[in-house]
Amino acid sequence: MNIAIIGGGAAGFFAALAASENHPQARVTIFEKSPKLLAKVKVSGGGRCNVTNGCTAIAQLIKAYPRGSRQLKKAFQVFSTQDTMDWFESRGVALVIQEDNCVFPVSQSSQTIIDCFLQECQRLGVDIRTGVGVQAIVPQGEQLELQFLKADQPPQRFDKVVVATGGSPKRSGLDWLAHLGHEIVEPVPSLFTFNMPREPITELMGIVVENALVSIQGTKLKSDGPLLITHWGMSGPAILKLSAHGARILSEANYQFTVQVNWVATPNHDLVSQELEQLVKAHPHKTAANLAPYGLPKRLWRFLLTKSQLPDTKVWGEIGKNDRNKLVMLLTNDTYEVAGKTTFKEEFVTCGGVSLASLDFRTMQSTVVKNLYFAGEIIDVDGITGGYNFQAAWTTAFIAGKLEGGKVEV
Repeated sequence: MNIAIIGGGAAGFFAALAASENHPQARVTIFEKSPKLLAKVKVSGGGRCNVTNGCTAIAQLIKAYPRGSRQLKKAFQVFSTQDTMDWFESRGVALVIQEDNCVFPVSQSSQTIIDCFLQECQRLGVDIRTGVGVQAIVPQGEQLELQFLKADQPPQRFDKVVVATGGSPKRSGLDWLAHLGHEIVEPVPSLFTFNMPREPITELMGIVVENALVSIQGTKLKSDGPLLITHWGMSGPAILKLSAHGARILSEANYQFTVQVNWVATPNHDLVSQELEQLVKAHPHKTAANLAPYGLPKRLWRFLLTKSQLPDTKVWGEIGKNDRNKLVMLLTNDTYEVAGKTTFKEEFVTCGGVSLASLDFRTMQSTVVKNLYFAGEIIDVDGITGGYNFQAAWTTAFIAGKLEGGKVEV
C-alpha cells in the first residue's frame, strides 16, 4: 500500500508515524512544499514547544476549543492528552507539566520534539520529500492521484492520502480541496493580541495583572486570566482566549471594538466598594497612590487614579463617596478602544478550513472522497493557547493514521 501525507508539520509527521505503525508493510511518504520541516513546532512556545496540556478530564479539555469541541469529545477518548504524554515519554522525550498545566519537554527545546519525529521516521522508514508542493488531488478509481506544483514532477498515485497542510490564511488556499466537493469555512485569524494605538495605557507596557476579567462590549464574549499590557495594546492569556472565542465576531467588526476590563476579577460592584471603604477606614492618612487595592501593580493603580481625575497626593480619608464610586467603576468596568490586531508571536492560528460536516471524525476520512483523510489545523478546529492546538493535531493525526474506512457519499 502506498500512503501520501501532504504537509510536513506537526499533524503530518504524527499521521505518517501512525500510518507506518498501523500499516508496517506500507510505503509512507511525506510531501512538504517548503524546504523546512516542522516550522511551527520549532517556534512554538517561544522555541520550547508546548506539546500538550496537562488537563486529562475530557469534559474540561473540550472547553478550550471554540470550534470542534463536540467532535473532539469522542476523538479524545481515542487519543487523549495522557496518550500524548505517554507517546513522547515512551520514545525518550522527558516532559514536565508547568503550574499553568502547559506541558513542555524537560529540555525546554522544541528541537527535542523535532529530533524525536525525525528519528521515528528513520526507524519506521518514512520517506520525507521537501520542496515538493501538491496542487491537486484527482480520484482515479480506488486510488488518488497527486499532481505537483513543479512541472517536471510527474503525477503519482496513492492508495491513501492524508492532508495535513495546516491552516490557510486565505480562502483561495483551500480551493484545491473545495474542487473535490468539500465545504470550506472561511478562514479568519484566531489567537491574536489587541492593538490600542489611541490609548495611553500602552505607556505601562510590561505590566501584568495576574487575574483580570475581560469582555467585548455589545457581545456575550468574555474571558479571564493574566493580562499583559504591551507597547501596542493588550496581550496575555485573557486576551488570547477572548480573541479565539471571538475570532469570527471580531473579524466581522474589522477589529474595531471596545474591550471592557475588570482589573480585580470581582464582578460584584458592592464588594469592591466595601474593599475601598475598608481601605479608607484602615488607612485614612495614607496617600491613595501609595496603597493600591487588591495588590494591583502601583503604576497601573496610579494610572487609574489619574484616569478618574484624582490627584496623586490625595489621602484615602479625603476620597469621598462619589470619587470612590468612580474608582469602583474603573476597577470593574474600565474600557479601551481596540483598532486592529497583532499575531501572537510567530504562532499563526486560523479559525476555519475544511468544514466538520465534510469529515467523519471517527476515521478523519472525507465524506465525499474515499481514501482521503484530514488532520490538524486544515480542519475547522482550533483551540486557545496552552498546548491545545497541538493536542488537536496529535489526536486527529493519530485517528487519520489508522486509515480506516467509513461511509463516503457518492
